[in-house]
Amino acid sequence: MNVAKLASIATVVFTGAWASLADHTEASEWGCEVLLCASSSDPSWRGVPACHPPMHRLISAMDRPGFSWPTCPEAGTGRPGYERYDECPEGWSVGYRNQDRGGGEPNLCVQVRNTCPAGFRSREDCQQIVSMPRPVRENPYYVDIRHDDGNATRHWFSLSW
Repeated sequence: MNVAKLASIATVVFTGAWASLADHTEASEWGCEVLLCASSSDPSWRGVPACHPPMHRLISAMDRPGFSWPTCPEAGTGRPGYERYDECPEGWSVGYRNQDRGGGEPNLCVQVRNTCPAGFRSREDCQQIVSMPRPVRENPYYVDIRHDDGNATRHWFSLSW
């Protein structure tokens, strides 16, 4: 994200934050700081010294019982989403390691391969199912920031230091 766009988001976020009610100001301000830092991508929040305090506060708070993600209502966003796994490579489908036992997480990529010799008639007998671990996202959290035109931009981020 370039500096001008980041400054524009900061202006919108913090202008709205200061206009909120006094009893929600601290929580809202922190939520807006988290949103602003999480949406920073070039550099990520780790490369922005001003983002270290609010993001470290967030990471510490996540370990406490009753944690609730700080939000920024002024920006029209809620809590972030989380997707641990990335998409499977082209030609592969999402699979489940424990599918026979009623579920599990979608942690595999699977592909059905035809192993029949040329001219063989019964293809079902020659199918081989191949699997590999599904790629894990480097940045598994995301926030969707809505624009005035109704479209949204998804910003992926990590809480790993």
